[in-house]
Amino acid sequence: MTFETHLTSVAAEVEKTLEHLLAGPADPAPGEAVLWEAMRYATLGGGKRLRAFLAVESATLLDVPRPAALRAAASAECLHAYSLVHDDLPAMDDDDLRRGKPTAHKAFDEAIAILAGDGLQTMAFQILADGETHADGAVRAELCSALALAAGAPGMVGGQMIDIAAENAAAPFDLPTITKLQALKTGALIRFSAEAGGILAQDADARAALARYATHLGLAFQIRDDLLDVEGSEDLAGKRLQKDADAGKATFVSLLGLDGARESAKTEVAAANDALSGFGSRADWLRQAAEFAIQRNK
Repeated sequence: MTFETHLTSVAAEVEKTLEHLLAGPADPAPGEAVLWEAMRYATLGGGKRLRAFLAVESATLLDVPRPAALRAAASAECLHAYSLVHDDLPAMDDDDLRRGKPTAHKAFDEAIAILAGDGLQTMAFQILADGETHADGAVRAELCSALALAAGAPGMVGGQMIDIAAENAAAPFDLPTITKLQALKTGALIRFSAEAGGILAQDADARAALARYATHLGLAFQIRDDLLDVEGSEDLAGKRLQKDADAGKATFVSLLGLDGARESAKTEVAAANDALSGFGSRADWLRQAAEFAIQRNK
């Protein structure tokens, strides 16, 4: 089985889990139906599901039951979808296209999009806090805590704030600042996804190794995003490209050049794979995920 076939297979399992979790109430009150429709619109039927794949594979590596792995993966996808809905709003990135279709605030309206994002964010924690995810309440609490750190000011929200500050900066940010920005905005949720297996398995050593792996993978993923922003196709990407360049923001490509960015991405992948050395061949799917992160074309 090729990596992309396996990625697609896992994505289908996660999609089925999300469809169940986002079914909504059987007898919705006025307004409820459109809220759940918007939540499903933003979450289902799109994206690579790489974060979900990392959650499932890190859990599989440690013999975590499949239903628990899929719930952790679904939680990460709900959180990711919320972040995209809010990032696309006029007050943020002001995008009209996401995954090849109108963004949520274009398909519905801004108020519904904000509420759909809010619903998805809280749904992510509801999934993790439910006894179906793990029998041990302490494990569920640790999952919620780890996701909160990845999603909030120490993670995605903080990274988005640095990104907003970049628009008004007197000069483009330097490499350490851009690295921190992306480690928070993009890397934090990738790191949580890979750590989830270690948390579910209650294996602190494995969790630490998976966190190291994902930290490097997250940077490699973002460097590839920056390369695609310059060299990629809007039709394949399903979104507007070169936004950062148009806004005068620094990126890994603008700071390192095309060749330097490619080499940096390879270095990060090598470091990611090195972090998996203790798992042997059992972690091969995760190694292939790191390679995929810098070879993808969208």
